Amino acid sequence: MAADIAALEAALGYEFRAREPLIRALTHKSRAYEQTPPGEDQTDNEQFEFLGDAVLGFVVSDILVRRFPSYREGQLTKLRAQLVSAQHLHEVAVALGLGEFLLLGRGEEMSGGREKKALLADAVEAIIAAAYLDGGIDPARRIVERHVIGEIESLDFAAPGGNDHKSALQQLAQSRKLPPPRYAIVRSNGPEHAKVFTVEARIGPDLVSQAEGPSKKSASQRAARILLEQLLSGRQRG
Repeated sequence: MAADIAALEAALGYEFRAREPLIRALTHKSRAYEQTPPGEDQTDNEQFEFLGDAVLGFVVSDILVRRFPSYREGQLTKLRAQLVSAQHLHEVAVALGLGEFLLLGRGEEMSGGREKKALLADAVEAIIAAAYLDGGIDPARRIVERHVIGEIESLDFAAPGGNDHKSALQQLAQSRKLPPPRYAIVRSNGPEHAKVFTVEARIGPDLVSQAEGPSKKSASQRAARILLEQLLSGRQRG
């Protein structure tokens, strides 16, 4: 178990001062029920899910307000809803390979609990709470920024009228009679459950950008965003 926890800490980018909060965050109620002696309180992750949901909402709200000071409440609410949705948190959990670290009871294990969307999304919230309880708001914020905010950048926030930078770049290049954008994976680093991809976006010989992301899609979108900003600001070379 110790080696597994170390691997998860490496994927999260945070080394816990005490392992107990992280272990509890990974403990499903089915496992706690099986292992808790009669008369004792179960130490599963349900309370951590409750706290993690609140911490996640606060941190995401704080980041969005600071990053987009001109956005109205409705815009911020929509973005926050995307970031804290069960669908997105499930994607975060899959990117982390979180399923393999969960502590499940026999019945939950046999019913495919390691791949259940709701269970994985709840575990992400529990881990955020564990980081908060272990080290305060800063490590919780770093985890949210790296894994929750980081992945959603592919939807991005800054493009007026839309959030698909690759499509926007394609349309702008076509309108300016430029070659179509091309994308290539430059490299990938890290273990299988926590890969970081670097993607190059290129338009012709002079317009080039590179960006990293936890998935090929997010890295491509970030690279496209850089080229889009260059074109719109007139900073292209040549």
